Amino acid sequence: MRALSGGLVKTVTGRRTAWIIALLGLLLGAGVIVGLGEADRAPHPTDTLPVGYESTRAVELQEQLPTEDTATAIIVFSAEEVDGALEDLEQVVAALDTGVEGPPAFVQPAEDGTAAISVVNVPAQTATEVADSVADLRTDLRESVPDGVEVQVTGPAAVRADLTEVFAGANTTLLAFTASVVAILLLITYRSPVLWLIPLTVVGLADRAAAILATQVLAGFGVPWDESTIGILSVLVFGAGTNYALLLISRYRDELRNHEDRHQAMAAALPRAAEAILASGATVVVGVLTLLLSVTPTTRGLGLASAVGIIVAAGFVLLMLPAALVLFGRWIFWPKVPHVGEEGQAGRRSAWRRVGDRVAARPLAFIGGTLTLLAAMAFGLTQLQLGLPASEQFTDQPEAIAGAERLAQSFPEGASDPTSVVTATEDEQTVEQLVADLETLDAVGSVSVGGQGDGVTQLSLVLTTGSEGDEARAALTDVRAVTGELPETYVGGTAAEAIDQLDSSARDRVVILPLILALVLLALAAILRSVLAPVILVASVIASFCAALGVSWWLFTAVLGFSGLDPIVPLYSFLFLVALGVDYNIFLITRTLEEARTVGTREGVLRALSATGGVITSAGILLAAVFAVLGVLPLVVLAQVGAVICIGVLLDTLLVRTVLVPAIVLTLGERFWWPRRVEPAAAHSSGASDSPVITAGNPVITGPGRHRD
Repeated sequence: MRALSGGLVKTVTGRRTAWIIALLGLLLGAGVIVGLGEADRAPHPTDTLPVGYESTRAVELQEQLPTEDTATAIIVFSAEEVDGALEDLEQVVAALDTGVEGPPAFVQPAEDGTAAISVVNVPAQTATEVADSVADLRTDLRESVPDGVEVQVTGPAAVRADLTEVFAGANTTLLAFTASVVAILLLITYRSPVLWLIPLTVVGLADRAAAILATQVLAGFGVPWDESTIGILSVLVFGAGTNYALLLISRYRDELRNHEDRHQAMAAALPRAAEAILASGATVVVGVLTLLLSVTPTTRGLGLASAVGIIVAAGFVLLMLPAALVLFGRWIFWPKVPHVGEEGQAGRRSAWRRVGDRVAARPLAFIGGTLTLLAAMAFGLTQLQLGLPASEQFTDQPEAIAGAERLAQSFPEGASDPTSVVTATEDEQTVEQLVADLETLDAVGSVSVGGQGDGVTQLSLVLTTGSEGDEARAALTDVRAVTGELPETYVGGTAAEAIDQLDSSARDRVVILPLILALVLLALAAILRSVLAPVILVASVIASFCAALGVSWWLFTAVLGFSGLDPIVPLYSFLFLVALGVDYNIFLITRTLEEARTVGTREGVLRALSATGGVITSAGILLAAVFAVLGVLPLVVLAQVGAVICIGVLLDTLLVRTVLVPAIVLTLGERFWWPRRVEPAAAHSSGASDSPVITAGNPVITGPGRHRD
């Protein structure tokens, strides 16, 4: 069954209609970009927090307090001897105009005499307002502090402001880097001064349209997203869209060797390419939609946005790209112009066919060697630790993190980021008893009432253990044991949120990863009508993922000096590696199935490797490079996700898809399709293997590797 109807194919590729489809695609994309625009994002403090967890409930209850929309900033003064400047520092702080009414701020010196702090509130109705307020505060302080005193602003407001600042323009930078990488690799792939411009234009248009449509869909369904969502979406659309374009153009080039008329050539190429593109696209969409089961709202947003992006990318490549290509003659492939009568990729003695022949000579040896290598690369998983401290979250350390580190040198570790306890009571006796119980804990340095009203009380706890690590988890466990005795009493703050996010990430992996595997298996089983083949193909992608994650662990810890991987890295990298890695399986195996109908499975996989090896390698290298570009964004977690996917895609493309899968198919032969039976048409003919054989939907085979219409 064809993936696209004959009428639609004729309309897209027709001599009189192709230019209309190309123009409509251009106008539609431009209309969405200019006329619709990205939806406005209204961030909420709980968007990035797991639903139902205690730290999230603390934030929700905290919002009931009758306070202004403010955020806390901590000013850190440091000098060799700060005590002599205390009077001047108090005047500096008293002169600050933060725009928030309240009691005058005071300066508290440290016991070591090298630092002092002051706590102030700044307006925080929006992220932009926080960023502007903190920027003004820093400017005023630097202009007014006495000589010899260094000043830094940290605390929740500063962290929020710095996060906003580092993302300012980041998505534009990412888009520029991504488009540049794609342009360079397309130019290298096609070695044509003109051809690369067409897929780049189509995919670039799809990228902008996808970003706008995705945000509109997210806003329409009330699903939140964060600063990184559009960046990841852009990488995904460029990577997947360009992969689909490479497959279509490769098939079109082959058909130009069989058809004099380029419209007929595209009419023959489009349905066959569409079958693989739609199959892989549907698999990716199903895979990313599993993120809707996450307990974190912004993770759900990424899943829905990615699904929209893949649909848009596939639509532009299948409709606008073929229409645009046939507007130009075959000269657009210059200097390597395909001519009628030339040998097709499947029958050529290409480098990929030579690799396939070497694998065919000793398939079991190649299977054993490849699996041994992948297992060795995956050894790092035995050392894997998840959890990235705040000091390692940014590729360039912002002032808020540096200030927190300096504060911790002179004050209790938890002073820069107190833990909060929020309880649904204002009863003085209950609050006093809660404070007394908390003060008995060894890990609690001090307890103070931070706010009260409307039936809610907030306590501020300074932990002696800091807000990260095993000691912080143990301290929070003790605190929660005390607060758990009171109804509607929750522990929040950075330390509690970090622990809850670690637990929620583990929950997401347990729920989502098996579901991704099950859905991908079902999708492949439906496409191939086989049981054994999907299991083998998915297992090969899992092997690539394990090897990539193991290598990435050593890369980020032993080489780059990080303490671990962010908890979200395994989920995101597994999702995109499995969903996108299956693309290459589909490209190779659907072509193998097509060839197997005429020459058998063993010869079919070698011909498929020869036909698709170039396009799969080009697509894999391009996809790996595009995800590596995530490293230009300021968050280390995105660099880690990009690195795992980059390494995994390269392994999948250059080793698994080129050596391991063909070796397994060569070993199993027709059994690979079990329980389906795929017999070559030649088996029903009494002639020799090079006798003419006519099969439905395939060209005539006039001899080994020879095609004619």
